[in-house]
Amino acid sequence: MIYSIFQLIDIVINLYIWTLLALVISSWLIAFNIINPYQPLVRRILMALDALHRPILMPIQRVQYRIMPNMGGIDLSPIVAFLAAQYLVGPILKHATLAILG
Repeated sequence: MIYSIFQLIDIVINLYIWTLLALVISSWLIAFNIINPYQPLVRRILMALDALHRPILMPIQRVQYRIMPNMGGIDLSPIVAFLAAQYLVGPILKHATLAILG
């Protein structure tokens, strides 16, 4: 039972990482005028990705703008969120899972 919960949390974290990557790539594609953000389907997808990631990225952005106020429009918060999900939360879950099974 506990193992299943840890597996579900791991799947959610991996899904979060992939959707964060989709958000970053879509922002690049918009910046280079490859996709049109005014198309209704694209707008819905972008709004859904933004609504999913905004609660986690906003606190990171606030800290980033206090530490480095002017980066020329570069936002490092997706990188920090990606690294935190990949290298902090992931190994903790895997270690907890091994401790339960072992």
